[in-house]
Amino acid sequence: MAGHSKWANIQHRKGRQDEKRGRIFSRLAKEITVAARMGGGDAAFNPRLRLAVDKAKGVNMPADNIDRAVKKGTGELEGVNYEEIRYEGYGIGGAAVIVDCLTDNRTRTVADVRHAFTKHGGNLGTDGSVAFMFTHCGQFIFAPGTDEDKLMEAALEAGADDVVPNEDGSIEVTCAPGDFMAVKQALEGAGFKPEFAEVTMKPQNETALAGDDAVKMQKLLDALEALDDVQEVYTSAAMDQ
Repeated sequence: MAGHSKWANIQHRKGRQDEKRGRIFSRLAKEITVAARMGGGDAAFNPRLRLAVDKAKGVNMPADNIDRAVKKGTGELEGVNYEEIRYEGYGIGGAAVIVDCLTDNRTRTVADVRHAFTKHGGNLGTDGSVAFMFTHCGQFIFAPGTDEDKLMEAALEAGADDVVPNEDGSIEVTCAPGDFMAVKQALEGAGFKPEFAEVTMKPQNETALAGDDAVKMQKLLDALEALDDVQEVYTSAAMDQ
């Protein structure tokens, strides 16, 4: 995409996550609790819990916090019963937005999400209105300068679906969601450590935004991400930073 750097956007996103570390801990604790409740407290036999714990360790979440969240999920400690809800809508320039939530009050959550969309120039849509524009997958981004041939060989051997070089020199590897941890471990074992790795909703096409439109879109995304019940926000918007 002309003028658009995937690498710059990834670095920008990582910086914003670092600024919100306390909020990230809270969200990861929720995810760990729900994963443990649904699939048990042993990460070896619960892929969702294993992924959540790995992500928590990746941001240096204290081990006590992780253990406490697991015990809330298994019932060893008292905890809140969260419900998973997904909202879909449109932002500036028709950019698609998916908002994944964990909540103990559906009425509060939908009101908060709708208010954020409306206040910042977006529209809350119906179920299924934009989800078809995204692919659920594991995604890895490697820094510019990574050896593409060696990475491709390692990725395909690890079971990845695709390896795509970007115009800015970064390289993207994708895999099936269920293969994420195996591919990640295999790539790291081969000496390739991704700068960014997660199971995500990847837009099939991006909506390029610049200038005021990019600023407005970022305000909408920030407003959604600031909501206590929101876990993840995905968008097709590609904004020059």
